[in-house]
Amino acid sequence: MTSGPLRMTPAAPIQDEYTIMVLLVDDQLMVGEAVRRLLSSQSNIDFHYCSDPKRAVALAREVRPTVILQDLVMPGVNGLDLVREYRADPLIRDVPVIVLSTREEPATKSEAFSTGANDYLVKLPDRLELIARIRYHSRAYLNQIQRDEAYAALRESQQNLLEANLELQRLTKVDGLTGLSNRRYFDEYLAAEWSRAMRAGIPMAALMIDVDEFKRYNDNYGHLAGDEVLKAVAATIQLHCRHLSDLAARFGGEEFAIVLQDVPLARVEQLGTNLCRSIEALGIAHHASRVSDHVTISIGGALTLPAEGSSPMLLIDAADKALYQAKAAGRNRVIVARGESGSPRS
Repeated sequence: MTSGPLRMTPAAPIQDEYTIMVLLVDDQLMVGEAVRRLLSSQSNIDFHYCSDPKRAVALAREVRPTVILQDLVMPGVNGLDLVREYRADPLIRDVPVIVLSTREEPATKSEAFSTGANDYLVKLPDRLELIARIRYHSRAYLNQIQRDEAYAALRESQQNLLEANLELQRLTKVDGLTGLSNRRYFDEYLAAEWSRAMRAGIPMAALMIDVDEFKRYNDNYGHLAGDEVLKAVAATIQLHCRHLSDLAARFGGEEFAIVLQDVPLARVEQLGTNLCRSIEALGIAHHASRVSDHVTISIGGALTLPAEGSSPMLLIDAADKALYQAKAAGRNRVIVARGESGSPRS
């Protein structure tokens, strides 16, 4: 009898079309938006976000994630207590949990692992590392449940949920024409980040952007061509929002808005100038314009330090007034005001 190397039959691989479900539990909307952007390029990763830790367990039971990203410190709730609740729930007890924390002390890590966490990352992690960890833990979890008779039912429920969530996301967060955030989500994000900036004592800035002579463009070239202009302007705006905390949105009609966190006045002015020049460089003909032979934009900006009892609409109003001044000064330019009553700069 001859002997030879032992050959192990590999386990059947998880099918590639299986969607990875990520559930982030974090009270900061800015973190939720940042993680969503980090994962947005991954076609088979579906992202879910929970800002209320009291709903985390119920949402996890509903979403059936393949990995949970759990913030460690939240108002009134210890993130490790939620890990204990996940581990005590028969439906989700085996779901991998990656703890996200601003702290990197060995004692904190040790407590997280002893509580039942599978991994620990200091937020916000590098994009490639975050995706690699999510895929690793999801793959391990899926390999585990593949042998479970509930696997088929889970696949079906995830597919149904994914189809419903795509429509829900379109309605609640994304502008259908431009792909930017819509006005509803912009208002929600602005209010949340205004409160956070007030607590942290950091400034906030906003840019209000208007396509010059857009009614004349529609009248001359037609509304379908006008829609293409809005898409091109939106894509250019998104390209310039390079920081994870930058949020660009379609504010309404031909008007767009950007909200910025903890930035100096010089960056607000530079961003506005770069946007004006980039839209000009697109070279989209606009022979009906009284400003230029090509499509241009006007921008108003404002920078302010949120104060107790103040409203984020003060910032938007200040940027809107600066936009009006940019239009009155001839359009195709940016004017930025420092604070609600600051002197405008062009």
